[in-house]
Amino acid sequence: MSSPPIVEPIRNCHNCGQSVPLGALDCPQCHALLYSEELVRISTKANQLEEQNSLPQARDEWRKALALLPHNSNQAEWIRGKIYKLELTEKHAPAQLPKSAWAKRLGPLAPIAILLAKSKGLLLALFKLKFLFSFFAFLALYWTLYGFKFGVGFVVLILVHELGHYIDIRRRGLPADMPVFLPGLGAYVRWNALGVTRQTRAAVSLAGPLAGLLGAAVCAYLWHRTGYGLWSVLARVSAVLNILNLTPVWILDGAKAADALSKAERFVLLALTLVLWAYLGQGLFLLVAAGITYRLFTKDPPPIPNPGVAVYYASLLIGLGVIVYLIPGQGLLPR
Repeated sequence: MSSPPIVEPIRNCHNCGQSVPLGALDCPQCHALLYSEELVRISTKANQLEEQNSLPQARDEWRKALALLPHNSNQAEWIRGKIYKLELTEKHAPAQLPKSAWAKRLGPLAPIAILLAKSKGLLLALFKLKFLFSFFAFLALYWTLYGFKFGVGFVVLILVHELGHYIDIRRRGLPADMPVFLPGLGAYVRWNALGVTRQTRAAVSLAGPLAGLLGAAVCAYLWHRTGYGLWSVLARVSAVLNILNLTPVWILDGAKAADALSKAERFVLLALTLVLWAYLGQGLFLLVAAGITYRLFTKDPPPIPNPGVAVYYASLLIGLGVIVYLIPGQGLLPR
């Protein structure tokens, strides 16, 4: 029997800010799970152990998760069922034949079987690199449409944006797949956001535009140093696309970021986008402002404000606006 996980007691709910009794597992006010992010990490490890066929260790991890869940919760019931299935699988698993018996049965094929067994990890790693196939398909499309130089530069900037999401997720100890590219549409990073706080989801969403801002800044610097027009095109394209991606609607990055903002914080962002539009004369900020205006009337503000997320969001809009200002033009292209 594994020992319960050692975690620091939570005194305030991460979702509503309500003070919670010492030792509580869910919030008495909003019923959010208090150890949601720890549960995500435990479940990720348990699933990995199951994939490796380490069933006793996986069962122990699921039991650790049970210790962090209210006894009557749906999640606890699901995990108890998971543990029961693992115990049945262990009980009825066929006994492994000795290596000598395997060698006798396989005969001359034994060396090949052993090689394949040892290569299992390598094969799994290759399958996990599926993003490469979509990446090269994405590259082929833009190479064909706009030529080699712009195609490569554009696709690398999209990759930088997506890696911003990926790196931020992984540094938090959360599971994520490498980016997948959809030729002609865009790209995305699949990750398990179940149970994480609004603030964490907002930070992950904004990490992509932050990486995009850095990519655009590097291109702008190279254009300033070399005078080569391609760098100015790439800088402006990256800046414009990342600004549009901050529009808080649909599946855009700005939508998840705005989920963590109070109405007052959304109003401040609206005022900022209008100032940027008036000063820079770029209509794309009007689109962002329209999205923020819409979010002023949605009934989804968090119970407590998140000024850190609001400052992060505003800083990205200002930084990307500076890039657009330094490389004047209309729409995606500079003059």
